[in-house]
Amino acid sequence: MREHLTFRQQQILDFICEFQAENGMAPTRAEIALRMGYRSKNAASDHLRALERKGYINLHSDRSRGIQVLVDNAEDSYELPVIGQVAAGSPIEAVENVERSVPVPEGMFKRRPTYLLRVRGESMRDLGILDGDLIAVRRTQVANSGDIVVARIGDEVTVKTLKLMKDKAALLPANDEFQPIIVPAADLVIEGTFVGLIRDHG
Repeated sequence: MREHLTFRQQQILDFICEFQAENGMAPTRAEIALRMGYRSKNAASDHLRALERKGYINLHSDRSRGIQVLVDNAEDSYELPVIGQVAAGSPIEAVENVERSVPVPEGMFKRRPTYLLRVRGESMRDLGILDGDLIAVRRTQVANSGDIVVARIGDEVTVKTLKLMKDKAALLPANDEFQPIIVPAADLVIEGTFVGLIRDHG
């Protein structure tokens, strides 16, 4: 049984869950400090360590946005399959084997995803999508310019920001070390859109 939270700890946990649902990823310590009216990130860090000690979150201190909310009540969660890997760099072949299932709290994402994919590579680093993350994907064949998408080119799959042009599509990285991928619009297949991520490096 978990320890009870103080009023402020509950406020911070609620904010983390709300932010995750709205943005698809956890807030930074600076964002928590700003929301709670703290002058420094250290006060937020103290509360986060208390939440971790009491079993409500896991902290991945080596990662930006490295807060993982833990599921307590199975009735308030659902399982998402982890299906293979997706490149965040050069496209790699997607192997559609379910590695395992991950419990996800209801309301964690604004739109309910269909599955999770493991990111490999650093090309989406500047948007906070890091090597080893699990991205939550909503299966769809339709996407708009500006969406982060899982795109298939031939037999390979990658995650990038989509930019639609007249007869071409650009898959844009979020890391200056990588080049955009330009393909004829007819050759691009959208597998799904990004709805959030789960930091899962344990």
